[in-house]
Amino acid sequence: MEHESYSLDDLARQLGRDKRELEKLVSRGRIPGRKVNGEWLFNSTEITHWLEQEMRSYSTIELERVEQTHPTTQLDSEHLISSLMPEELMEVPLDARTKRSVLESLIEIAGRTWQIWEPSAVLTAVQEREEAYPTAFDNGVAIPHPRNPLSDAVGEPVIAYGRTLTGIPFGSDRGGLTDIFFLVICSDTATHLSVLARLGRMLQLPDFVDLLREANTPQETRQVIIEAEKQVAEQ
Repeated sequence: MEHESYSLDDLARQLGRDKRELEKLVSRGRIPGRKVNGEWLFNSTEITHWLEQEMRSYSTIELERVEQTHPTTQLDSEHLISSLMPEELMEVPLDARTKRSVLESLIEIAGRTWQIWEPSAVLTAVQEREEAYPTAFDNGVAIPHPRNPLSDAVGEPVIAYGRTLTGIPFGSDRGGLTDIFFLVICSDTATHLSVLARLGRMLQLPDFVDLLREANTPQETRQVIIEAEKQVAEQ
């Protein structure tokens, strides 16, 4: 979604969905849009934010469609997550006891790649995202990330991982605690959405979260992630 704004036809192509279905949703206020001279127009940033929230409840098939409509041409699409998560970007256990210390620690871990050019800007952006819409799920997993790509503050996309020994409050809907964290930092929208969609598909695998909790080292954790991504690719 590179354009500032686009039409209903553009939106249908971007989302891989039927134009008539989308027109009903936007007419009911379910999708952010505005009419100009009788035609619907959509702001790319607003649609990205809307889609990101919708994806939290998407099925595996719907998440796969997000990946297909937002391809990442510069990355290994088959190993999208595992290629962005070498062992040095995993901290098990993660020594953090508060939400802020988790975010600070993960950004420091991501900085090992030398792709985080402005750590303070990244921290601020991630905190603002958490304040607007917490990224914690009810299964004890959170995927903190900025609301918008940070092309001026980061280089190549990075995913940093950490698992704390005990759960901490991180804003899940039902007030549960969180102990598994994937920090996602990207410089473009397509990669950002593809990574979130792929992680969402992996998190829907029956044993994935339990296996992450059983992994006691970065090496074991990385193997769990590799195997999960392989399963997703075979679906």
